[in-house]
Amino acid sequence: MSTPTQDAPETTEARGKEVEGSKTHQVELSETASEKVSSLLQQEGREDLRLRVAVQPGGCSGLIYQLYFDERVLDGDALRSFDGVEVVVDKMSVPYLEGAKIDFEDSISKQGFTIDNPNAGGSCACGDSFH
Repeated sequence: MSTPTQDAPETTEARGKEVEGSKTHQVELSETASEKVSSLLQQEGREDLRLRVAVQPGGCSGLIYQLYFDERVLDGDALRSFDGVEVVVDKMSVPYLEGAKIDFEDSISKQGFTIDNPNAGGSCACGDSFH
């Protein structure tokens, strides 16, 4: 009975590793999302890209998420690595994404990345923006 309790923290701890010499962030990338990102990078034939997660003004609720591949690391960016996938967050987005969890859903009703953000006060009906 103590084994499952002990396994969960080890898995969580091993999921996100600091990138040496870089600031870090508290965004989590699920194993499923990490596998999807790795698959997309393999399809692109690029291993030099990182998943950039950002918050930008826009959408009907005021802020929108942006997820895209980026080869750059800018001054002030925060990085973490998940199973070899580096996730980079710009310094302005870090506070908005503190504790956010990124997952990938592939079901009959939905396919795509999802972000569960404890900092979002609310979102629009379509779910693409938040405040």
